[in-house]
Amino acid sequence: MLPAEVRRAVDAYLGWADRLLPGRVVGAYVFGSTALGAYRPGRSDIDLLLVLDDEPVTGHDLRRLRALHASQLPRVLAGLARTRHLFATCNTAFVRRADLGLPVTRIEPAASHVGHQFVAGGAFDVNPVMWQVLRSRGIAVRGPAPADLGLDPEPGRLRDWNLANLRGYWAGQADRVEAGRDPLRTAAVEWCVLGPPRLHATISTGAVLSKQEAGAYAVRTFGAEVEPIVTVALATLAGEPLPAAPPRHEWRVRTADFMRRVIEDASGV
Repeated sequence: MLPAEVRRAVDAYLGWADRLLPGRVVGAYVFGSTALGAYRPGRSDIDLLLVLDDEPVTGHDLRRLRALHASQLPRVLAGLARTRHLFATCNTAFVRRADLGLPVTRIEPAASHVGHQFVAGGAFDVNPVMWQVLRSRGIAVRGPAPADLGLDPEPGRLRDWNLANLRGYWAGQADRVEAGRDPLRTAAVEWCVLGPPRLHATISTGAVLSKQEAGAYAVRTFGAEVEPIVTVALATLAGEPLPAAPPRHEWRVRTADFMRRVIEDASGV
């Protein structure tokens, strides 16, 4: 069952989708943190897959999808004014029904949007990890159950895909964290400390963890010396008071060092 906040947001989003693209949206699926049981009311985003019918996606359709992306703005800004947090934003990948049965790395998404960014012809979340979550734990809002979609997450590519992500995006993030001079923001600690161990865990065990689970995994796997910075990340994730230690001036070095340790260790798993 979807949390009430998620249900309201998705229903509103689909209402706009049906007005902008009548009859074209034949499936809607929630995955990501919500499917992993880790949605945090008032704080989390919502990951969606919208399945379009088999008609070609035209330039006119893309303009309509951009308008669908923008349709969330009044609702999201109202939530921000009320709580001082951005939350319940639908981050959506659009895929044609005819493409769903392809191996995930061969799918050419119609479009996607995450936060304020709209991308035509691409969607990061159409990848082996998210397809595994969608197939095993996805929540159908419209259309057949995820298990009946014929999805192919390409499990044989899971390790290499995660390693490439660690060595590419996350290694670059570690460089940027280390090079910065200002105190590291709490949101950056949360993102950079809890992201890499999620990929490490998938490489090591095949499981896809929530951020909360990744924090516990990080301490179990890498020992007590990483626990202080992981605790900062988990407190930020939960919206709880920050621990007194480690001091903020150490966050940047501890975060970059931990990220590099995870990336290096993953290669030997």
